[in-house]
Amino acid sequence: MTGFLIAAALLVAFTLLFLLVPLLRRRAEGAEASRAAINAGIYRDQLAELERDFAAGGLSPADYEESRRELQRRLIEDAGAGETAGPRAQPARKSAVLIGLALPMGAALIYFALGNIPALSPQSAQAPKVTAQQIEEMVAKLAARMEQNPDDTKGWLMLARSYKAMERYEEATRAFGKAEKAVNEDPHLLSEYAEAMALATGGSLRGRPSELLARALKLDPNFPDALVLAGTAAFEREDYAMAVVLWERLIKQLPPDSEDTKALAEGIRNARAAAQRQGKKSGKRPQGKAE
Repeated sequence: MTGFLIAAALLVAFTLLFLLVPLLRRRAEGAEASRAAINAGIYRDQLAELERDFAAGGLSPADYEESRRELQRRLIEDAGAGETAGPRAQPARKSAVLIGLALPMGAALIYFALGNIPALSPQSAQAPKVTAQQIEEMVAKLAARMEQNPDDTKGWLMLARSYKAMERYEEATRAFGKAEKAVNEDPHLLSEYAEAMALATGGSLRGRPSELLARALKLDPNFPDALVLAGTAAFEREDYAMAVVLWERLIKQLPPDSEDTKALAEGIRNARAAAQRQGKKSGKRPQGKAE
């Protein structure tokens, strides 16, 4: 709504600028100059006629001088009157004021009469809410389409992520498996696949999920999702030293004061304490194996 109103105000302002400037501007000085030039021409003609009469002997020298001085005096007076007479060309201030008030008010009235006022509310800009049933129906349609197009890798990945978001982890795992060729080349997809597989089997990252995470870290040793899950898998199999290594690699990538950093730091402390206890029991410091 704010953006629309700002844009509308700017549009009205620019329109007023083009309309009011000519009205507020004083009449061009050329108009006054033209008037002065006309008057000067008249006096020049009268002076020329006076000189012709004098040359023809129709005027005495005294009458000629008196008439010439009279013409000069009138010319000077007219020029002075033009400079001192009230506002020479007052701008059309009343018209400008009327237009300046009428245009914005008229535009607002027209919009309120014909426009879509509810569309200005912030709520109208929000995407319409989609119900859980509608989501279920869309996912079901996608699944049906994939049965008809089994080679559509992007479709399988979309379906897998949809199932994962809906917490239907077994179906998500199967959908990821249909696009395994693409999954095996992407650390993000490998991490998602491993997580879905673990959640489908009770939350354990042992076995196949750990293999997927190891492949993800081979592709990108610093991929955050793979690091956090691989560290969890190491902690689960009691390789606490490796959990520390992986989580410390991850914590360097996080903002120092974030909640994730605090939670991960607590996990690292727990892993170190567990590694120390483990070392005391075995009589040697445990060494983590790389994923």
